[in-house]
Amino acid sequence: MNVMLPKKEKTSVKAVIVYTISIITCLIAIVIVALSFYFGSDELDRLITIGGSSLTQADVDYQLLIANFDDIFQNQLEEYNTSVQIKRNDDSQNIVYTYYTKEEAKENSYDLNLNIPHINIDNETIKSYNEEIKQTFEKKAEDVLQTENQNIIYSVQYEATIENDILSLIIKSNLKQSASAQRVIIQTYNYDLKNNKEITLEDMLNNKQLKVEDVESKIKNEITVEQQKVDALKSLGYSIFERNPEDEMYKVQNSKEFFMKDGKIYIIYAYGNENLTSEMDLVII
Repeated sequence: MNVMLPKKEKTSVKAVIVYTISIITCLIAIVIVALSFYFGSDELDRLITIGGSSLTQADVDYQLLIANFDDIFQNQLEEYNTSVQIKRNDDSQNIVYTYYTKEEAKENSYDLNLNIPHINIDNETIKSYNEEIKQTFEKKAEDVLQTENQNIIYSVQYEATIENDILSLIIKSNLKQSASAQRVIIQTYNYDLKNNKEITLEDMLNNKQLKVEDVESKIKNEITVEQQKVDALKSLGYSIFERNPEDEMYKVQNSKEFFMKDGKIYIIYAYGNENLTSEMDLVII
């Protein structure tokens, strides 16, 4: 017996287009919900607009600087031009150079990748900087080398610049020990070569004719946005380092970690300096 099966109906092109648009719309909705949880609705509205009018080129450039922060650490003093005659301790070395370098691993014990800088200037203030660098980073390296079966990962990187006769040095270390949370430590040193003195963040802002109150307002806004992201993640059950935008630590006079590069001032709040965390906030002026 011959059985006649019904002919398979062809799906119309219009139906395919409708289905495709529906799927894409759902995917976009899912992405927007996920972003709103991470960034917070206010920040998401600021970054995304239908016409794109809110996202300026300056916004894009700023976010790229934030995203590429880790790339500045090249373990060197960048090319510079200064008329200041600098008295060096060692004429054969650059003004900032890598004096302690070690890349060594021992199974189940440690993995080291270290580039620790030395400032090659002959004065007492710089001498105190070098001693602090040694005690903070080199001493930790020597302690790690004595450990057994602790699975420690420890790295140190730096970058230095000289702009407008100001020497700026930033050092970043990552420390991961056994099951403990990763810790990121950042220390900076800023020195006025022309006037032979340490320079504060407020001094640097004054040199650029920037008002302290304007900078503090920008810092507060940035920290508020970051805390909104934390609140969104907390609602999903994540445990993230919390910020208090009203904390005195965000005042210019209390902001100790800052770095100058390409005419911009990087103000860094590295919470790992005092806590067991890799969280940090970065504000660029």
